[in-house]
Amino acid sequence: MADTEYGMTERRARGSATPWVLLVIVVGLAGALGYFGYEAYSAQRSAREAAQRLSEELDVKVAELDATRAGQAERLRQLEEQGQNLASERAALAAQVQEKDAQLAALQATYSSLEEKMKSEIKDGEIRLTHANGRLQVDLVDKVLFASGEAELSKRGEEVLTRLGAVLVDVKDRKIQVSGHTDDSPPSDKLKAVYPTNWELSVARAVNVVRFLGERAKVPQRRLVATGHGEFQPVAANATAQGRARNRRIEILLTPEVEATPAPALARTSSAPVKKAVVKPASGTAPRKR
Repeated sequence: MADTEYGMTERRARGSATPWVLLVIVVGLAGALGYFGYEAYSAQRSAREAAQRLSEELDVKVAELDATRAGQAERLRQLEEQGQNLASERAALAAQVQEKDAQLAALQATYSSLEEKMKSEIKDGEIRLTHANGRLQVDLVDKVLFASGEAELSKRGEEVLTRLGAVLVDVKDRKIQVSGHTDDSPPSDKLKAVYPTNWELSVARAVNVVRFLGERAKVPQRRLVATGHGEFQPVAANATAQGRARNRRIEILLTPEVEATPAPALARTSSAPVKKAVVKPASGTAPRKR
């Protein structure tokens, strides 16, 4: 009987302990699951964050690569543009050189033609030809063209200028400047009424040469320029007869033609009327009777 009661008591004790054991087991399992679950969640979150950082880093790298590629493309475009500009400049320079060579060749041909047509006067020292730096100059002593102290062309002067004009008429893109020069002797008393100083005499001679070349030799008159320098640009000393003879000359200078650019209009600051200058024709330049 006692054994039976003891057994029943033991069974009751075991029965009452079982729920607690199960509870402990459940709680333990729940804790383990919670721990491992948190660890998995933490690992997953860390993975996501790492993936986000990697994605951001990749975006930065892609942006840098895009910027580098854009910079390289722009540099390539600039190089190509520079290459095109260099090619254009090279072509323009080559064209300028070619044009310059053509001009020099034409000037050399003019020189050779003048040398051929004027060989008699050149041989006698009455005409001098010089050719340098793209300029061609013809120096004619006064006795070839004029009588002593006169501004009117002599018959021989007209014949010489006819031959000279036959060459100058074909000259292109050149200004033809005709300059009159004298020695330092003042005009004689006979001539002072017409040519008070050597300025008037030198200008009159230059104008008459220009008129003959333009009107009789048919040299384009827009290319012709007449100037007078009196005795102030000598090429030799006036102390000797030979020096004075060299200084009495007509210079014909061929220079490259440069187009003039119009000057900007100037504002008038005064209300006073502008007087017009009256220019009288130089003595000795009236049309000759033919």
